[in-house]
Amino acid sequence: MGSIADNLGSVTRLIQKATLQAGREPGSVSLLAVSKTRTAQELREAVAAGQRAFGENYLQEALDKMAELHDLKDIDWHFIGPIQSNKTRQIASAFSWVHSVDRLKVARRLNEQRETGLAPLNICLQVNINNEPSKSGCQPEELPELVSQISLLPGLSLRGLMAIPDPDQTEPALSASFRKLANTLKELRQEHPKAGPLDTLSMGMSGDLELAIAAGATWVRIGTAIFGGRAPKS
Repeated sequence: MGSIADNLGSVTRLIQKATLQAGREPGSVSLLAVSKTRTAQELREAVAAGQRAFGENYLQEALDKMAELHDLKDIDWHFIGPIQSNKTRQIASAFSWVHSVDRLKVARRLNEQRETGLAPLNICLQVNINNEPSKSGCQPEELPELVSQISLLPGLSLRGLMAIPDPDQTEPALSASFRKLANTLKELRQEHPKAGPLDTLSMGMSGDLELAIAAGATWVRIGTAIFGGRAPKS
């Protein structure tokens, strides 16, 4: 692995190449640096190299890093981990995006606890696209009702869908999973034109970002290719 700056450059070029090969508009895919278990100093290096959006899985770890990096005013914090109901208040206050909403109870709490004066919280609905028992996410058939209900919550901006497909699939099956999520979003956009922007597909990681971009990803969540192998969680 090179330096964080070098790695970011390599990932950015790979995203740009995949975007071009997919026949999509330049700049239509954004990079979310998955920074769980990484140190504040590593994030500072990434910011110095031009990265602004960071994805965190663990609330307290993220809050600690936010405090340590308080001098960097333009970081865009995304929560991408499972959400416990007793953690929604801090998530609603500290983050600008939440990619992992999978039930109405959580959405309602985030809406109620989003501080007055802040912009609506951008959310994605996490979908268990391969119906894996061990994985978080709602079922695709639950989405229409969730979208209908969440669209009524003024503190939230429903941006789209997120999924983590089964990584053990063959490449054709993985591509099909990504396309399934993209088609699901397209259907929701047609059926619920006033539900929110519905312009976001959060899918694709270090090992499959090209497949995800070909299927329509707008955020790719990359950790290992930027920071190296996962650091142990403290």
